[in-house]
Amino acid sequence: MYTKISARYVLGFDGKQHTLIEHGEVVFEGAVIVFVGRGYDGPVDEERDYGKSLVIPGLIDLDALADIDHLILDSWPSPEVAAGHLWSENYFANNRRDVFSPAERAKVREFALAQLALHGITTYMPIGSEIHSSWAEGLDELVDMARTSRRIGLRGYLGPAYRSGVHVTTAAGDREVHFDEARGVAGLQDAQDFLDFAADLADPLITGVLLPCRIETLSENLMRETARIARERDALVRLHCLQSPLEDGLLLRSAGRSVLELLESTGLFGTRLLIPHGVVIDARNPAAAAAGGPLDLLARHGVSIVHCPLTSFRYQKQLVSFDRFREAGVNLCLGTDSFPPDLVRGIDVGMHLTRLVEERPDAGALADYFDAATLGGATALGRPDLGRLAPGMQADITVVSLAGFADGVVEDPLRTLVLNGTARQVTDTFVAGRAVVVDGALPGLDLESLRAEGQQLFDRMRAAYSERDSRRRDPDELFPPTYPPADIVAPAGVS
Repeated sequence: MYTKISARYVLGFDGKQHTLIEHGEVVFEGAVIVFVGRGYDGPVDEERDYGKSLVIPGLIDLDALADIDHLILDSWPSPEVAAGHLWSENYFANNRRDVFSPAERAKVREFALAQLALHGITTYMPIGSEIHSSWAEGLDELVDMARTSRRIGLRGYLGPAYRSGVHVTTAAGDREVHFDEARGVAGLQDAQDFLDFAADLADPLITGVLLPCRIETLSENLMRETARIARERDALVRLHCLQSPLEDGLLLRSAGRSVLELLESTGLFGTRLLIPHGVVIDARNPAAAAAGGPLDLLARHGVSIVHCPLTSFRYQKQLVSFDRFREAGVNLCLGTDSFPPDLVRGIDVGMHLTRLVEERPDAGALADYFDAATLGGATALGRPDLGRLAPGMQADITVVSLAGFADGVVEDPLRTLVLNGTARQVTDTFVAGRAVVVDGALPGLDLESLRAEGQQLFDRMRAAYSERDSRRRDPDELFPPTYPPADIVAPAGVS
């Protein structure tokens, strides 16, 4: 079946770079694009004209929130309450439990994946919080998530997150990592079993990957085994590290080596490795890019940095800097890592953070950031058929409206979108030629009902922080409101 879509603006690909086509057309047969340009005169079975819209390659989010939002709770705490957001020693030792049932956890996933789709993301690699689980993620949970992802129609790179340690607040108020190696080994087995499940599924939209948690929560054994399995299975590995100075301190205490030394000694540098977030490397320091320096190591080992500018910004961090990493030959891709899963807002924030770091207005070029959200993500995944609109590529397409009065006037359409708008202007998406988002909705999903269920689950998640807090404080103490609630007393005679 041949589908032709047209719009005022189409961002095609000429073999080297994205190019803007005014009054452009994209035609795909099944899952594959057969034409991008103007004046197509071949067969057409279905045609859609999106008018004053921008058609772009489907966005690739490689640190995609697949959970109930927690940044809204923990990105702004005072030191007094921040420790209460972690597990207490007592909770770790005696009271661990799953806040949600498997069915509720599946609903959380559905809520999150619907949000990704509606924000124009067509390919994702998930990240979930383990704070409200008894440990991490299991095989059954990810099998269920794969079913949900297939039903919605997204392209997912999935695997259960696993770890052998967890951050806790000690009775003295210190932060440590406490370990349960048996749980880590069991988690890695679940990850291998999911690789088998995904291979047997033989669905081009589901790919198994290895997703260990933060590096300081992994034993050396778990890192080595992850590297071994990744090499044997040619599996992608995504490992959160280089995101906090705390990591080196904890790892030096537990393993006697720093992050970069452990990546080298455990063999993880010899895998197809993606690292969110890279913010502890100061690439302005000449030593960072020197032979053997951090940027040189990352580039030599083909590591992809998953830059999450909006989330880093909200946690008072930034990549230092996007331009220096690119110049050093490090592949950069993008992630959202929190709510909203909006790569348009992320690009906007990232561009301006780069300008602040570099102190020049031409730093953090929009083209470079958009390339990271498309071409860089495709490179990280080893998928040259993603992230670009050209014949022979997968028909993963995002349509963004520029027709609203609130969008203002249009100059360059991509610059107008990033500076004036958000990904909530997405109206339609296609994944492998299948319509996923249609007129701003997800066919078959009752979004109002899903939103109501999501709110109920979020409220339960928020309440559960109290049982993990060493001082068992009320949620309103752990998450105080912006302004105190009003103490309203009815006037005399009024009931």
